[in-house]
Amino acid sequence: MRAVPASLDPAVVAEIDRRLTAVGEVHGVRIPWAIESGSRAWGFPSPDSDYDCRFLFVRPRAEYLSLWPARDVIETPLDETFDVNGWDLAKTVRLIVKGNATALEWLRSPIVYTGDPAFRDRLMALADATVERASVGRHYLHVGQQQRAGAKSLKRFFYALRPAAALRWLQTHPQSALPPMDLPTLLAEGEVASDVREAADALIELKSRTRELRTGAPPLILDRFVDAQFEAGRIFDTAPVERDPVTVQRAANDYFRREITDG
Repeated sequence: MRAVPASLDPAVVAEIDRRLTAVGEVHGVRIPWAIESGSRAWGFPSPDSDYDCRFLFVRPRAEYLSLWPARDVIETPLDETFDVNGWDLAKTVRLIVKGNATALEWLRSPIVYTGDPAFRDRLMALADATVERASVGRHYLHVGQQQRAGAKSLKRFFYALRPAAALRWLQTHPQSALPPMDLPTLLAEGEVASDVREAADALIELKSRTRELRTGAPPLILDRFVDAQFEAGRIFDTAPVERDPVTVQRAANDYFRREITDG
């Protein structure tokens, strides 16, 4: 599976492909999933946005039985253009069952460099069976609140707007804990008022042609939308645990053992 939009620089994409191939060869791992994260996948890139490739890797089964396990993160050189690194499947599974929204988002990125859909679907099925909605909701609530508390800028506002849209999506999808990754889809699927969506679209368009959005106030309608979603999202702070921890751990172990045996 590959889903790389034409808007991405072909030379940069080729270098990402090269790095992924090198990681597999040098570290002896399989990479069943590699996607773009960051502002490009979130739906609001700037002209100078870097590339944030994230990948999941699986080691040979015997290496998971070692008394001296290898690192669960693989990194490639970081520079102004490239931020390419990945997580071991074991690390990813542990984070997913804890409700880590970052790991969950990687499974729903709209930009895929290389991927096995069956692998992604199995991991999403595990998430569906184990993730606490409240954990995901708390993640977006607290991330958004931190962004609101920091220095004000239009660029930073996007990092509050997307969590707010994710909270709205969770509100309108009470049976799911896996929101989409990108802001336009969150707004479209979150039954957001048309004037809010239009204001967000205009701000996204402005960011797409501006190298750096500095000081300035966001549209009032978006400011109010963000505050309203954070207020509504406070329910996740006190929501009770719905899943049995023992059952969750058993499901995670069963999935992981099958994946490293059959993958």
